[in-house]
Amino acid sequence: MSEQWSNFFVMAGGGAAALAGLIFVAMSINHAIIMQNTTHKNRAINMLSGFSAIFMACGLALLGDQGLKAFGLEWFLLWLIATVIFIRGYVVAIRAGMSFIGLNVPRLAGGTLCYLAELIASILFILGYRSGFLVAAIAMIVLFGFLISGAWLLMSGVYEDRGK
Repeated sequence: MSEQWSNFFVMAGGGAAALAGLIFVAMSINHAIIMQNTTHKNRAINMLSGFSAIFMACGLALLGDQGLKAFGLEWFLLWLIATVIFIRGYVVAIRAGMSFIGLNVPRLAGGTLCYLAELIASILFILGYRSGFLVAAIAMIVLFGFLISGAWLLMSGVYEDRGK
């Protein structure tokens, strides 16, 4: 990988780790409310798994002495698991019907597209195309936005429930 991409992955990985830590602290402070509400619980899982996936993906990108194909296979497996967790969490939250804050088709579609773009990037890597880095980076940046806004929606829902 070139130096320009290593700087990006160091920055993104560090940001994801910091934000995952903040989400974890916020969850631990409000654990009773989050665990009693299926929507909050699944949103929390999605936020933690999303930031963790970004952190792990950045770690994989920074590993030395691996070919693009091996990296693509690792990346594909990681993002496949993250995609399944994301979609499952949304479906369970919608079916539970406990809180509808932010549970809408545009958020589901937008988040899913980010995860699918990471899978497409991994396929590009497997096929030997370095253009996968650009696809991965753009998807990661947009995914950060979805995850941060999801964290805000989680806290908004918790405070709404706390007021009841």
